[in-house]
Amino acid sequence: MTESERRRIIPFAIRAALASVAMALFLLALKSYAAWSTGSVAMLGSLADTGLDLLASLVTLYGVKIAAEPADHDHRFGHGKAEALAALFQVGLITLSAAGIAWRAILKFGDNSQTGEAEFGIGVSIVAILATFALLAYQRSIIRKTGSVAIMADKVHYQSDLFLNLSVIVAIVLDQYVGLRGADPVFGIIIAAWLAWGAFQASSNAIDQLMDKEWPEDLRKQFIEVAARQEGLKGIHDFRTRRSGSHEFAQFHMEVGRDLTVAQSHEVVERVENALHRAFPRVEVLIHVDPEGHVDTDNPLVEADVTPHWFGKRI
Repeated sequence: MTESERRRIIPFAIRAALASVAMALFLLALKSYAAWSTGSVAMLGSLADTGLDLLASLVTLYGVKIAAEPADHDHRFGHGKAEALAALFQVGLITLSAAGIAWRAILKFGDNSQTGEAEFGIGVSIVAILATFALLAYQRSIIRKTGSVAIMADKVHYQSDLFLNLSVIVAIVLDQYVGLRGADPVFGIIIAAWLAWGAFQASSNAIDQLMDKEWPEDLRKQFIEVAARQEGLKGIHDFRTRRSGSHEFAQFHMEVGRDLTVAQSHEVVERVENALHRAFPRVEVLIHVDPEGHVDTDNPLVEADVTPHWFGKRI
């Protein structure tokens, strides 16, 4: 990603992150009063999720700001992994919150008290749904302009809130209007399970980034296909990829004709780099040039036999 692209993307992404923070603060205040007024475990679960939304939005704001900073002397590959570390911190809080909600719901199974203020609880949930729809629409517009990975993740998180708020409405209706006293704690447990599942997914994504997991195979294939169309390229091997926050990296060894001069080989490299940058503008590419037919004798990927093939070469 070039410096001009960073300057264009960061203001839009920060505005979207600030909008998420403002939305979470508004819903946190509203649902706090609703949970106290209704006594609903489902509403309490929704309140806890909104509290986590606030934390997630703050982390997103932090991540967009820090991870988008250019590489410096001490961080030559940038600061993208700060997002993954912050996400793991979130996972711990989400897991504790889910456990607390589930325990409160279990205790309420033995309590015959009815939730109160049904109309108010339902109204708060409807307001939350409408506000979330507005935020999602704004986030989609920002993603179209910037392609920010952090805002994409935040959008997915808020999409799950639509389900949670609908669950609260159903739980309150069943409890107060239908008379199913067990509905509220059941939905409280469902929300706790939903939070735990979200924590698991967040931890998986964060660990994948920290462990430098490869891109999906379809994306790797698209990347190689773009490179393969360039004139002068004889083969590719040692193709490696990874993600770090909103940054992506790809590196490979590229084979050129043995009779080419250094200057001619450099022209081929530039042609490949320009084509890849046009197709994948946010990927930082590192290319090592080898003469055609060259085989690395100290390549750990060859020894482990873990790489696929392209043009008969290991990639």
